[in-house]
Formats: sequence, C-alpha cells, structure tokens
Amino acid sequence: METKKSLTYLRAKKKVEMLKGFYSHLAVYIIVNAVIILISANVFNGKEIDFADWGNYVTAIFWGFGIVSHALYVFFVLKVKNNFLKRWEEKKIKQFLDEDL
Repeated sequence: METKKSLTYLRAKKKVEMLKGFYSHLAVYIIVNAVIILISANVFNGKEIDFADWGNYVTAIFWGFGIVSHALYVFFVLKVKNNFLKRWEEKKIKQFLDEDL
C-alpha cells in the first residue's frame, strides 16, 4: 500500500516538474523574443523603427514551433493513458526501490 502511494506521489511530482519546465520555457521565450524583436526593429538606436519587417520575427516563429510542440506534449500527450509506459515506469521504480533496500 505504501509503495502505491509513493508511486502516485512520484507520478504527480513528475507532472508538476514537467509543467514547471513548460512555464519556464514559455517565460524565457517571451522575454528573449521581445528583446530580439525590439532590437531588430531599431527601437534602441537612432534609426527608423520598423516593426513591419518579417525578418524581425523569424526567431519567434521558429522557436514558437518548439513551444507549441512542448505544450502539446505537456498538456495532451501526458493526458493520454499509456498503459505500457505506466507499467514500465512502475516496474522501474519498484526495481530501484528494491535495490536501495
């Protein structure tokens, strides 16, 4: 019974860590791309400000593909009940717990 509770706790902890990882990724994406776009649009120097050039957004677009795939994995793929993966994780966790005893 105790093992089942600890396995449930470990699974929940893993999900929380994955959510934290996604939100950190999203925060870095927003901050870094905002700075890149502002620099590319000449906001910080004396040149003409140009937000219309699509080249300013190339990094944000390609990195955005990564963010979207990360979000799909965290919010949708993990929700799908994958019995094989779940059984394998439980088996490995039990194995490691037994080795530590």
